Amino acid sequence: MSTEQALKARSSVCELCGADHDLNVFEVAPSDASPDQSIYICSTCKNQIENPQTLDSDHWRCLNDSMWSAIPAVQVMSYRLLNALGNQELLDMMYLEDDVKTWADSKKISLNSADDAGVIVHRDSNGVLLSEGDTVTLIKDLEVKGAGFTAKRGTIVKNIRLTDDPKLIEGKINGTQIVLVAAYMKKSL
Repeated sequence: MSTEQALKARSSVCELCGADHDLNVFEVAPSDASPDQSIYICSTCKNQIENPQTLDSDHWRCLNDSMWSAIPAVQVMSYRLLNALGNQELLDMMYLEDDVKTWADSKKISLNSADDAGVIVHRDSNGVLLSEGDTVTLIKDLEVKGAGFTAKRGTIVKNIRLTDDPKLIEGKINGTQIVLVAAYMKKSL
């Protein structure tokens, strides 16, 4: 039985988003092209994975469901996409066996090719691009070490500053300038 036939038998819809049309075999690297190391996905998912600069965070809300799949290859791709989108909240909920976690960590998805050119891109917990001066909201209680207080979920941080690290931003909470993890922020509109 070919890999495609095995995947068709496993699922009749995209294993990431649930679409039922234009399905393709996608090998989850590193792969030996077996059904266990491949997933069956729609062309929309495949195009966005192959061109990470086009990742649409709204499309990837489907990862809320696919991350719970019993199929390790689907878990690995969900983990990599959540990591690329910076969705720390879902990553914190996700459980992977040690060998699956090692597989997932063996390759990263870079959100844009500009990263290779030295451009630093900051994204919030939903994968939304952050800019200097934006307003963000905390999505999780954060203990501020050295300042003696906990920044509560829902706290608004105005006029953020971007750092040299794409995972960190700076902002003021309770009059104290602190460094915050972008994955625990949600951009306010």
